[in-house]
Amino acid sequence: MLSFQVIEDRAAARAGGPEALAGRLPAVRSSDELAALPDAYYLSTMTRRIFQAGMKHSVINDRWPAFETWFWGFEPEKLMLLSEEQLEAAMQNPDLIRHWGKLRTIPFNAGEMQRVSQLESGFGRFLADWPDEDLFGLWAWLGKRFQRMGGHSGARFLRLVGRDTFLLTDDVIAALQASDVIDSKPTRKADKQAVNDAFVAWRAQSGRPFAHISRMLSMTVD
Repeated sequence: MLSFQVIEDRAAARAGGPEALAGRLPAVRSSDELAALPDAYYLSTMTRRIFQAGMKHSVINDRWPAFETWFWGFEPEKLMLLSEEQLEAAMQNPDLIRHWGKLRTIPFNAGEMQRVSQLESGFGRFLADWPDEDLFGLWAWLGKRFQRMGGHSGARFLRLVGRDTFLLTDDVIAALQASDVIDSKPTRKADKQAVNDAFVAWRAQSGRPFAHISRMLSMTVD
């Protein structure tokens, strides 16, 4: 397995130097910062990620202020009570993205988030307390607990809210293969463990969060 210094040097060279590299690294929030964010922020971001999947992100982001207004700031305790009639009314609003399947996730996911929040002293606190060494488990939990949070959406949601996570994009997988961590796409338990162990080792070497390591890896491949 490559040392992280080799990976960082390659990423910096491709970015145009250390300062340019720093400007391309994702923001990561501390545990206390995650815990301080309201549940409405997490539900809004989760729903935005659901709408982004398979669509141009800039289109969704441009429409999001209209979503925030229509759906009462995404407060879970209100949205878990949305009726079919209210969702049907949203389907008639040209300021929204009128996708019935994605709109229907809102009351369900609001209810699930509300339940988790009540048990864990806030959804942000729950995310912050999940062990960093079990990100695959967190992704799987999100996919099982919430609608349309499977596949890459769980990890993408975590990245959006600033919860430290690596991403397994095609570039990252290629870099992991080039670094002799895995031989193919990590679908088996053993391969996932190898990926997890590599990120933990690189974090220990560098002191950097998983999100930065992941981004740097992606920049080392053509």
